[in-house]
Amino acid sequence: MPDPTPHPGVTGPRGEQVLVRRSARRRRSVSITRRDGDLVVSIPASMSRREEGQWVRRMIEQLARKEQRAMGPRRSDAHLVARAAELSELYLDSRAQPTSVQWSTRQQRRWGSCTPTEGSIRLSTRLQGMPGWVVDSVLVHELVHLLVPGHGPDFQALMDRYPQAQRARGFLEGVAWEQDLPSSEGEVDAD
Repeated sequence: MPDPTPHPGVTGPRGEQVLVRRSARRRRSVSITRRDGDLVVSIPASMSRREEGQWVRRMIEQLARKEQRAMGPRRSDAHLVARAAELSELYLDSRAQPTSVQWSTRQQRRWGSCTPTEGSIRLSTRLQGMPGWVVDSVLVHELVHLLVPGHGPDFQALMDRYPQAQRARGFLEGVAWEQDLPSSEGEVDAD
């Protein structure tokens, strides 16, 4: 199969380079995938340059719509406060009572942090487009820190009450790997 070639004058929804792969095996189907930070649009080899341009734009628009739907609505600070109260009640017997819960644009190395002496919790805005169960896991992690310092057995026992904790941890480790962030627990984990 021939290597993909750059498609001039078009970028992806996040500014990615767009490459086109022509395939003699394809007859009618057109697809778009992410590969190594680029978008690759696979088309039939018989397609004209004009058709190629139309399909490339169409597939990029379709991908952008799909990814926007997957992200869902942006969550507000007020949503985080309400969700923290719900999660504390569900998993921590309402014992964790933060004084503030908010999004932070300043956290590029951590998913979340808390200051137990102040009762404040901050979640990285990088979590905004992630599934709710992942955001909830980071939020539970920070709520537990209001009750228990460190990551010892008492912390783990409370964290294990959240049924999606291990799944969310794996999800975040995958995101960190994809973004080439440090993978050590202290830097990628919510603390």
